[in-house]
Amino acid sequence: MRLPVRIVFEQRGEAPKRLSALVPLVSVLAALFFGAIFLLTTGYSPWDTYSNMVSDSFASSRGLTDTLALSTVLICTGIAAAFAFQMNVYNIGGEGQLYLGLIGGAWAGITLGDHLPSLIMVPLVLIFGALGGAAWIFVPAFVRSRLGTSEIVSTLLLTYVASSLIDYVIYTPGSFFRNPNTSFPQGRLVAASAKLSPFGDTRLYPTILLSIVIAIVLYWMIKRTEFGYRINVIADSPKAAHYAGINAKRTTMSVMLISGALAGLGGALLIVGPYGKIEPSIVNLGYGYAGIVIAALARNNLAAIVVSAILFSGLRVGGEKLQISTDTPIHIGVMLQGAILLFALGGEAFRRYRIRLVRIQVVTS
Repeated sequence: MRLPVRIVFEQRGEAPKRLSALVPLVSVLAALFFGAIFLLTTGYSPWDTYSNMVSDSFASSRGLTDTLALSTVLICTGIAAAFAFQMNVYNIGGEGQLYLGLIGGAWAGITLGDHLPSLIMVPLVLIFGALGGAAWIFVPAFVRSRLGTSEIVSTLLLTYVASSLIDYVIYTPGSFFRNPNTSFPQGRLVAASAKLSPFGDTRLYPTILLSIVIAIVLYWMIKRTEFGYRINVIADSPKAAHYAGINAKRTTMSVMLISGALAGLGGALLIVGPYGKIEPSIVNLGYGYAGIVIAALARNNLAAIVVSAILFSGLRVGGEKLQISTDTPIHIGVMLQGAILLFALGGEAFRRYRIRLVRIQVVTS
């Protein structure tokens, strides 16, 4: 007679380095595999679909520049999420903070743009965008650091408020941010000095370089500075951080404000780049939410965020162009993004825990 068994999850002392590299790779491959099953069951060819997506997003000059252009803002939202996750703080409201960065950057570009040269104006737009994102996370950061209130709920709920604020500043007659010269509600363009020029006839702007540099600098800061050391100690053991004299409340506040500022910077990059105004359709694009998926796939490694963001940009760009070149559903790219997130989170659990089967001894009287 076989003895019954139960599944036990044992936490690993230190996860093997090979698992750290394999988890993201296996997550992508598993998502593609189950995506292929979905395509087959709905009557589409997985090979044709995937090859078209790669061709439309990476294999052509237009597709590659479109992918890199989209990755600019996704790198910012990805590092915004990952920076907070470094300390086990879950900023889920990057979407709303991006909206406020859009509003803050647009305000600076409209109000100050006619009075200052581009060399000063563009950095000011980015600064005001970052301040807008930081301001929007201030209350969740304060109550989280001082009262221990869940930042997941507060940051997420404020996203819906920010979405309504975008609608208000665009659809309200006479709004400062609304273009008065159009019958259909549109955003008011910022001054020319607040805008950058793209590379040639592409949609790619120099801001891609800025987002990559910020990701690398933050990676260095986490690994090499005292501030990064404090973050790591608090994440590993809050009690040890307390005994070491580290002010957890102040560090939590700082981390959340920086996270919000990074998401707000993503919105400001859209102002100096492709938008040049508040675009109401931003609420349907989910750039802030995509940053959470990107951070999960990169395992919160701030340098790896760049690669992860480019991959996700390719999925989105390729997915959007599928319906133009084929009759494949446009949402296949979004479905793959969600699948990658699920497998990345599942893979992270296997990286941290070892699975064992334990036989249960049955005692009979």
